[in-house]
Amino acid sequence: MISSSSTSLIGLLCCLIGLLILPFPSHASDPDPLQDVCIADLNAPISINGFPCKPDSEVTSDDFFTDFSKNPTTFDVFKRAVTLGDVSGFPAVNTQGVSLFRIDLDVGGINPPHTHPRGTEAGIVTRGKVLVGLVTTNNTFFSKVLTPGMVFLIPRALIHFQLNVGKGPATFIPIFNTQNPGVSDSLTTLFDTTPPIPNEVLTKSFRVSDDVINAIRKARASN
Repeated sequence: MISSSSTSLIGLLCCLIGLLILPFPSHASDPDPLQDVCIADLNAPISINGFPCKPDSEVTSDDFFTDFSKNPTTFDVFKRAVTLGDVSGFPAVNTQGVSLFRIDLDVGGINPPHTHPRGTEAGIVTRGKVLVGLVTTNNTFFSKVLTPGMVFLIPRALIHFQLNVGKGPATFIPIFNTQNPGVSDSLTTLFDTTPPIPNEVLTKSFRVSDDVINAIRKARASN
């Protein structure tokens, strides 16, 4: 039997998905689909601004479903685990202008400051206590601690983060108005590029010495 609290969370999640995929052509993140179904062929040799469709004869019922019910058993260095629901993890969203993920944060875990250049993010916390913060282009910081059933919105391309501030694991489901929102991690963008951004650029930008930049690079490399 499904509890009333679970039913409420499922209903709220459905509403969020509906709001993000309503047909607002002038504000759409992805182009409108030209067919009912276009299950992404991730193995296709050619991909032009998306993925080609799997042949209709190869489409099955399983293509339209994915599973977010399993708790993670491993976490990355940030005590974070990500279950993919974008086009790479859930090919059914190809051409549909929507994607979603499951993000789990262990105790003290963080989804570090990052941006999504191609999509607006709406999310619902389903477990634990999560501090959600975002920074606007005029350098104003907004934040709030959310508990299960509470919802957040991150405008497209703004820097934001999620931090587990509870005493147990935390989970939230972010939903996007694009099949592939992309992610630009602030630290990775600056310190993990190939080839590296010159130290002179970083030392002058942050107004610190080479030793500080080198220490950051070394710490990130060790992880």
